[in-house]
Amino acid sequence: MRNLLTPTLALGLTLLAAAPKGHAQTADRKTAISLYGSAYQYKGNFGSNFWKWGDNNYGPGISINRYLTPGLDLGLSGAYVELKSTPEQSASRFGSNFNTNIVNVNLALKLKLNNGWALKEDAVIQPYLLAAPGWAFTSREGSFNSNGTSTNLAEDKSYFDLFGAAGINFRVSDAVGIFVQTGQHVPLKANLDGDPTRDNDAWDDRYLQHTAGVTIAFGKAKDEDGDGVPDRKDKCPSTPAGVAVDEKGCPLDGDGDGVPDYQDQCPTEAGTAALNGCPDRDNDGVADKDDECPDQAGTAALRGCPDTDGDGVADKNDKCPDTPRGTQVDANGCPLVLDSDNDGVKDDVDKCPDTPANTRVDANGCPLSIDPAVKALERPIRFQTNSTVITSSSYPALNKMVQALKDHPEYSLRVIGHADSRGTDEYNQGLSERRAGSVKRYFTGKQVDPARIVTEGRGESQPAAPNTSSKNMSQNRRVEFKFEFFIPGNPQP
Repeated sequence: MRNLLTPTLALGLTLLAAAPKGHAQTADRKTAISLYGSAYQYKGNFGSNFWKWGDNNYGPGISINRYLTPGLDLGLSGAYVELKSTPEQSASRFGSNFNTNIVNVNLALKLKLNNGWALKEDAVIQPYLLAAPGWAFTSREGSFNSNGTSTNLAEDKSYFDLFGAAGINFRVSDAVGIFVQTGQHVPLKANLDGDPTRDNDAWDDRYLQHTAGVTIAFGKAKDEDGDGVPDRKDKCPSTPAGVAVDEKGCPLDGDGDGVPDYQDQCPTEAGTAALNGCPDRDNDGVADKDDECPDQAGTAALRGCPDTDGDGVADKNDKCPDTPRGTQVDANGCPLVLDSDNDGVKDDVDKCPDTPANTRVDANGCPLSIDPAVKALERPIRFQTNSTVITSSSYPALNKMVQALKDHPEYSLRVIGHADSRGTDEYNQGLSERRAGSVKRYFTGKQVDPARIVTEGRGESQPAAPNTSSKNMSQNRRVEFKFEFFIPGNPQP
């Protein structure tokens, strides 16, 4: 039995070296190994060594523990000791002695007081009570002398063992717990000292075990978000990877505004969630860091500045702060003077603000009118069938129009060709365009600027009379004229 001491110590040192870093035994790390040394104090027929520290016997031990609940652990322990004692050297027992090697194997139920009621489960000081029935294997040597008669005490025997203890575990760090414990073994009906005289009770011989040791937990806490806080304690179990968290597993919030620092655009100033953690002194919905007027409520469009007259120019830049609503303004907030119909007359003096595009107007913005005497010259000329040749009878009318254009350089003339219904639509369209072109060449031949003569062809689409007779058809073979105001730069066909 003495040979058990060396291998037991070697096993203990090996387990200590291989122990993982982690929390002491908890719901996350449910399995633990304890290595310990104990001082034993015998009490029996040879006398009592209880609480006599000079008479201690020492031995090692090891236990394997399993977490059950916050308040209970289950353990299996094994310990070795060699109890030695010599009775008082009276005349009747002179020379008596015993050496008893004991191996205790006990199944322990530990009641932990750091179960969340009085103390937190991760408290530094963790008291407990232990009830551990088991078996005591003994091997006794020695001699018993009585009245000059010596008896050899050698015997190997085992006994049912009752063991109860109280102890305190100290949570030294996240990796190690150290414990101290005191308890008493009562191996029922055991004869540890070999004295043949026994009492009627079953616990003549027993011993105290005072223990100090280290507990190392195995396993790994489940931590889905990898923030270092076990899921069972993590109040924020879905924290993004790499985000710094507090002891509850929630992202740090340095300014206490409810917006985590990793999402907070202003992590040193308390703000609102709506503005990503930034403050807004004037409550206008624009964060102070972006607000050009942080003490005056304004609009986001104007970077937090007010616009009293609603013209889109911030008050601080508005040189006309009382502009009526709906007025178009310039960059300084002052009313714009527009020309909505692009006739060259500003809206503030335009008496005809909706003049059609490209219409010549007077100083009031209203359309100019052609001289009635000139308008009277707008009479069509006729053509022979399928002909673009201008008849000599038309020269006087054309010459009068030439003269009118020379007398009124502000005028232009629109020449519109037509055809009767004989022939295809395509042919008649081309014929009408050629008739208008023929007339234009007549005017340009009289030194009229080609840009002042605009030509069009209408084909047979706009007859002057129904194409039901030769007379009516002759009225449809025509070119019409319309005097207009000349707008230099406009493209002319």
